[in-house]
Amino acid sequence: MVRRVAVIGAGAGGLASVKCCLDEGLEPTCFESSEDIGGVWRYTDSTGNRRVSVYRSVITNTSKEMSCFSDFPFPEDFPSYLPHSLVLQYFRMYAQHFDLLRHIRFQTTVLSVRKRPDFTTSGQWEVVTETSSVRESHVFDAVMVCTGHYQEPYLPLASFPGIESRFRGQHLHSRDYRDAQAFRGKRVLVVGIGNTGGDLAVELSRVAAKVFLSTRSHTWVMSRVSDQGFPCDMVGTTRFNHLLDCLLPSALTRRIRFRKFNSWFNHTNYGLASSKSSKFKMIINEELPFCLLSGTVVLKPNVKEFTESSAVFEDGTTEENIDVVLFATGYNFSFPFLEESVRSAIDDNRSLYKCIFPPQLEKPTLAIIGLIQLTGSIMVGSEMQARWVTGVFAGWNKLPPPSRMVADVSKRKPPVKRNPSERENLKMSFISYVDGIAACASVKPSVLRLLLTDPQLALAIFLGPCSPYQYRLVGRGSWSGARAAILTQWQRTLKPLRTRVVADNSHGSSSWCWVCLLALPAALTAAFLFSKQPWAG
Repeated sequence: MVRRVAVIGAGAGGLASVKCCLDEGLEPTCFESSEDIGGVWRYTDSTGNRRVSVYRSVITNTSKEMSCFSDFPFPEDFPSYLPHSLVLQYFRMYAQHFDLLRHIRFQTTVLSVRKRPDFTTSGQWEVVTETSSVRESHVFDAVMVCTGHYQEPYLPLASFPGIESRFRGQHLHSRDYRDAQAFRGKRVLVVGIGNTGGDLAVELSRVAAKVFLSTRSHTWVMSRVSDQGFPCDMVGTTRFNHLLDCLLPSALTRRIRFRKFNSWFNHTNYGLASSKSSKFKMIINEELPFCLLSGTVVLKPNVKEFTESSAVFEDGTTEENIDVVLFATGYNFSFPFLEESVRSAIDDNRSLYKCIFPPQLEKPTLAIIGLIQLTGSIMVGSEMQARWVTGVFAGWNKLPPPSRMVADVSKRKPPVKRNPSERENLKMSFISYVDGIAACASVKPSVLRLLLTDPQLALAIFLGPCSPYQYRLVGRGSWSGARAAILTQWQRTLKPLRTRVVADNSHGSSSWCWVCLLALPAALTAAFLFSKQPWAG
């Protein structure tokens, strides 16, 4: 029987895992190599150590109502989108509220995690740690790895001829970027147009002499601010929209999505994306279109090669006098402490059952938490993983036999291994994935049942944001405040904006009531279809 659990890492996933262990009556010990909680969200000026942290100006891409732990909302006076300092403050509040810190051993590095000789019967692991040059060996019944996927910078220098042999300027990875001051007056080339690449190009454009942004992919740009000024994820991430995506042909949903993106600005005119492309990515950035329009950022295709001071691009153009090349090319994950037999079997999250459990193990006592990239908040996904995993450890949730898990993984994993920089290896639909894990943990809400017992709540769940509180309505770990949190989430979103109140003659509340009444028959039908849909975990 699982009792003692080792949790590796005290970031968002680690904190949630410790809390979930305590909820299930388990005994967690969390090992954190640094001196504090927070993971990548704990900003430091130093870039000398190997620890990855966010850059100084970072703002969350997901809103507070869609990113919080499911039984602990952000304070209502926090803004919807948060700087790293408020995210870290929230983690501290969470850790204090649930008394998590006493279970964390700081400045303790995990050196190895190996099966015990009797693993086939006990499922136990030997964990070797080091604190202040003193090594210790521990025995745990289970291990939760919560180191995430922002670990080792992916720096594909071999794909850029001349960057090391000829180019005389500076090149660095975005992990080493903290703020723009070191780039003042320089000509900077940013390689990669993910969320980080877009953010850094915009920030650098305020101080650099010129910023070039190189990309090889079709990229659609979204704003955090959506209809009526509400956060885009609260407006877009709904069960109703998700149902439409599942029922309508993919070509039609893609066309609708592209048309909405182009209603802000025509992406083809800006050289960002074509609606004819079936392969694309989406990033969040309100300022990038204006920077392109004003010429402070210049978009370029993929780099062909570098000379002593220039970048030659695949379209034959050349940009001279480049001072700095900043690679925003993402990260690789690695688990150097895991024994080779386990580590070698994990190519990416598709090698894991439900992106969590290595399926080949005789006993399911090792879980990888947070090795996911969702269309919504990774914090919410990691917490749901931790809830299900600790339920498995405690005996409440059951896994299929290893042979069935291996077959499931083999069916879902494509035969060709992709480039490790491609986030598509990890990216999944937020609602599909979290609902799938919630169903495994028996905490997924039933819209159809709620329509019969609590129509107001059912409509809020189906038509409104798919916020984390929904997964605290039923099952183990249900929270008495979940219903109220769902019904008041719009008010908490508006609360920090009420610093100056002006008169409003609209009748939004009464209009919303009429919309809900008119939508009730449609919601009943849709909920029935939704309950019959065979969702993949």
